[in-house]
Amino acid sequence: MVTLNFTDLILTLGLMGIAIALSAWQRLGLEWKLLTATLRTLIQLGILGYVLAVVLDPQRPNTGLTLTLILALSILVAVVTSHRISHKLPRLVFWVWGSLVLSTALVVSYAQLLIIQPSSWDDPQYLIPLVAVVLGSGMNSAAIAGEQLLNALSHNPIEIETHLSLGATPGQVVAPYRRMAIQAGLLPGLNAMMLVGMITLPGVLSGQLLAGASPLDAVSYQVLLLFLVVVADLMLTLLITQRICQQFFNSEAQLRQF
Repeated sequence: MVTLNFTDLILTLGLMGIAIALSAWQRLGLEWKLLTATLRTLIQLGILGYVLAVVLDPQRPNTGLTLTLILALSILVAVVTSHRISHKLPRLVFWVWGSLVLSTALVVSYAQLLIIQPSSWDDPQYLIPLVAVVLGSGMNSAAIAGEQLLNALSHNPIEIETHLSLGATPGQVVAPYRRMAIQAGLLPGLNAMMLVGMITLPGVLSGQLLAGASPLDAVSYQVLLLFLVVVADLMLTLLITQRICQQFFNSEAQLRQF
């Protein structure tokens, strides 16, 4: 793998300079956003790089530090996801966090214990990337599914109450809305699987190839990640939509308004 030195990084910044210049030339008004995004990328990835250098140091393995980093990532993803859902339900961030932790733990444990089988279950070289990829995809799926379901339940009270008055249970009433929300949440992951290898090269696969990995090894890990993400997203959206639906009805199966 060719290592990028300081001069290379300066030249890389030139790419964003070109983008800012093009925006100014065409009067797009994106200069400040591009500059802010560039600075945040440098700062955030710079900090992450130093943190990972410590966590991934094979000479000083530290399970506590690895788990602390994963916990921090899960909390951050839960907060961002809940903020991307416009309807604010009580304790929404806690439901999202619990669902994220459960779904991620299940699929990553499956991958670690049955497929990759590293020398140690907490090997950060595998554990951290797997968790990060699953959490990143889960953030989008949960936000999409949660937002669509909440919109459907909030904008169709008459239809819902009509079905309830005719004897339908809350589960029967919300089933179509929940199904559509879950389908919407899974759509990005399913689309990625449909197109991968045909007209797109996923970022993980491209990154491994740039790092000098064997193409077949890179493809194998990409397949693993795609399958992990879809299963985790399905579990996550099932959990979150179920909890949202429960919150919209009281103990007497009456619709609540938020």
